[in-house]
Amino acid sequence: MTFELQKRLAEERGFRLMLGFIIRPPHQFLSLLLCPGLRIPPLSVLSAQPRPRTMAVSSSSWELPLVAVCQVTSTPDKQQNFKTCAELVREAARLGACLAFLPEAFDFIARDPAETLRLSEPLDGNLLGEYTQLARECGLWLSLGGFHERGQDWEQTQKIYNCHVLLNSKGSVVATYRKTHLCDVEIPGQEPMRESNSTLPGPSLESPVSTPAGKVGLAICYDMRFPELSLALAQAGAEILTYPSAFGSITGPAHWEVLLRARAIETQCYVVAAAQYGCHHEKRASYGHSMVVDPWGTVVARCSEGPGLCLARIDLNYLRQLRQHLPVFQHRRPDLYGNLGHPLS
Repeated sequence: MTFELQKRLAEERGFRLMLGFIIRPPHQFLSLLLCPGLRIPPLSVLSAQPRPRTMAVSSSSWELPLVAVCQVTSTPDKQQNFKTCAELVREAARLGACLAFLPEAFDFIARDPAETLRLSEPLDGNLLGEYTQLARECGLWLSLGGFHERGQDWEQTQKIYNCHVLLNSKGSVVATYRKTHLCDVEIPGQEPMRESNSTLPGPSLESPVSTPAGKVGLAICYDMRFPELSLALAQAGAEILTYPSAFGSITGPAHWEVLLRARAIETQCYVVAAAQYGCHHEKRASYGHSMVVDPWGTVVARCSEGPGLCLARIDLNYLRQLRQHLPVFQHRRPDLYGNLGHPLS
């Protein structure tokens, strides 16, 4: 499907489709920005450091797998949240994406821990069943970035898991990762976070999963502050790291893009970060700025303000060339710093 046809179809459905060019050799590496209801300058240009010419993309960008990154503003209304997410997923499918990423808390964002627990569901509940049907209907994979899961120990603990669920195009659950690093922080100017009041930490990492876009390593939001996790996933074969998030309005401007680009550079992976945006209710707001970062550390796609989605092509040949030319994993010295998980003394 040509860009002009994509643009016309999107505009018929009330979307604005913008084409942003990355400045580097070769002259065309493409990212599409699709965000409804945005005020966007006439030309959106993402400036970037040029790739070395020896690592230029060899295949046509239109032949590369396309991924969609969805940005939403979840509320305590689960059905309205599903309606919003489903609309974006269907649009991603119409534009040719093979995999769509939804942010942390795509199902809902509650006002307090008690409401969080009341609205939570098991993996075999009604809501995940609706997403299973959606994946089958659209014929694409879904990264459901942070489902409030009542686990098998719900009756004993009365706490839930923050669960990243990966569905294939047939609607089957192919992987689940339960967030291992819980966000218990107090940032001046931002509402205190006490995720552990309602949530249990996951016991383990999930092995990277082969998808039509590449091998995906699963993480969630606060996990991005722990490079040990991203390095472990890369060493296990990940080519795409995903950090579905609900970043705050204070830490977002300071840390969001910096951390995502750092994780991409140090692991030489693509990083996909679907984010919550805007005011969820009177007690909470999120930063947004969903994005895709390539293994060179370049932001190749990003959403602006409001619900919407951005699209990016995943070039695994480029990833492999970069790892060959800059073989940092072969140069690591685990004999010097192998165990980095201990608290500061």
